[in-house]
Amino acid sequence: MTTLLLTLALALSQPADSLPDLSHPWSLQECTDWALEHNLTVIQQELNVESTDVDRNTSEMSWLPNLNAQVSENMSFGRGLGGNNTYEYGNSSTTGLSLGSSMTLFDGLATPNRIKLARLNLDAATEDLEKAREDIRVAIAKAYVQILYNLEIQDVAAQQVAIDSLQVERLSGMMGVGRSSKAELSQQKASLAQSRVTLVQAQNNARGAVLDLAQLLDLPSWDGFSIVRTNPAPPSDVSLGHPDDIYQDAIMDRPAIKAAELRLKGTEHSIDIAKSGYYPSLSLNAGLGSNYYSSFPTAGFWNQLGANFSQYVGLSLNIPIFNRFQVRNQVRNAKIQQETQRVQLRQAQQSLYKEIYQAWNAAAAAKAKYDASQEAAAAAKDAFTLVEARYEGGAATLTEFSDARNRLMKAESDLVQASCEFLFQTALLDFYRNGNLTL
Repeated sequence: MTTLLLTLALALSQPADSLPDLSHPWSLQECTDWALEHNLTVIQQELNVESTDVDRNTSEMSWLPNLNAQVSENMSFGRGLGGNNTYEYGNSSTTGLSLGSSMTLFDGLATPNRIKLARLNLDAATEDLEKAREDIRVAIAKAYVQILYNLEIQDVAAQQVAIDSLQVERLSGMMGVGRSSKAELSQQKASLAQSRVTLVQAQNNARGAVLDLAQLLDLPSWDGFSIVRTNPAPPSDVSLGHPDDIYQDAIMDRPAIKAAELRLKGTEHSIDIAKSGYYPSLSLNAGLGSNYYSSFPTAGFWNQLGANFSQYVGLSLNIPIFNRFQVRNQVRNAKIQQETQRVQLRQAQQSLYKEIYQAWNAAAAAKAKYDASQEAAAAAKDAFTLVEARYEGGAATLTEFSDARNRLMKAESDLVQASCEFLFQTALLDFYRNGNLTL
């Protein structure tokens, strides 16, 4: 009940144009497109890119001069400085109006390096977003193949139920004419019951796989969700290639590698930013202002503002002499961060290398298993056909028939599993080669 209410609440909270169309089975492309638009991890990375872009804009705008206005009101009691620049006794107030601007002319090249670093950070964040999209593509393809596998197993179990049902009917007829015993019929009925249990379990597994994909898609409601069922058989002429060649292709395009390379390049600018503290800084300052003194009420407010109007422009040079080794330590930390990022790049490269080798080994093992399973399934089918003919002719026992049937069912199940594994692993290798993931 709680799950139903939660699903209904999520559905009602979604805009009408973002509700999924579950009136037809979804293809792998439709599942991927929906996830790329609605998956929370992808959305979080998109927001991170937007935030990093704001930081980039902030860095680029730091070249511009600032402009600030100020209004002040000061109350003086007793002896204080008056409008004629002499000290007088009495209570008075002073109203001040000013407008000031400052602009950095030179800061040891810190600003241009901050801008370059911000742009690199934006590029790295964009690659992180693409990495999140790649991860969700792979996860969805894997879940999609799992559904295809469970549906194929469900078909195998349904065929077994059909075979056992026919045998029960056949033995019932044979027992009526004295050609079969009650024990044989009971044994066959037990086999039929077990086949039905296997079918129910296969149906539950198929529904569970569909639910896993629906949850991975973050669907507000998965009631009625289904997928387009395709043939999971992989192409017969597929070439696995060599893992080193695949790695050389993948390392040029993988977002995780690009992001690490960009961040390593950014550490060079971080070091230059830290070194800018050794250099003097020069800034331009300009402004204007005026004051009104209540101690001269007869002069009038606007007259005083005009009479006291002043302007200024100047340069400010700041020369660092001793900063308690702060700049030196900042440079050291920046260099340490550079080495850390270099290690992280190597880790990313090694991780990609291991992933590709593992995928290649898995694909090679799946290919060998698929080839062997094809031969085993063909042999099991021939054996079952022969035993079935002998059994119908009375030359084989029910036990022999059941054993041949079970071997055929296991061989077909193994073939389906090997086929799905081979299909996914070869698709994964293609993904590493060219970035495309299709089944």
